Amino acid sequence: MQSYTIGQAARLLGVSPDTARRWADAGRVTTHRDESGRRLIDGRDLAAFSVEIGQSGDDDEVPYTSARNAFPGIVTAVRLGDVAAQVEIQAGPHRLVSLLTREAVEELGLGVGMQATARVKSTSVHIDTPSP
Repeated sequence: MQSYTIGQAARLLGVSPDTARRWADAGRVTTHRDESGRRLIDGRDLAAFSVEIGQSGDDDEVPYTSARNAFPGIVTAVRLGDVAAQVEIQAGPHRLVSLLTREAVEELGLGVGMQATARVKSTSVHIDTPSP
């Protein structure tokens, strides 16, 4: 499972690293340390937390802007059918749902806790993942 640094988590949540650190210090999201001593957040924990703050409606703590209709966030759900799939991304306070082929989900290796970017054009939502 992918883990995220405090800085990466902050970017995905649409907040400053200081805010993400305060949330971790307050126990709102669980962290662990890697061999270098850096604090990391498990991808599944970050996905669950992003849904929680996205539903809280607290816009003062979670500012978010979209540049060129790109919504960087974290995958919070993947539902696979025989041919089609549904992927949910929490991007700051925004929840985006994309319907795409199962093959596309498998090619991208999408899973809960992964970083991804939803790109919106007209009525279509496209999902990008960072380069490996």
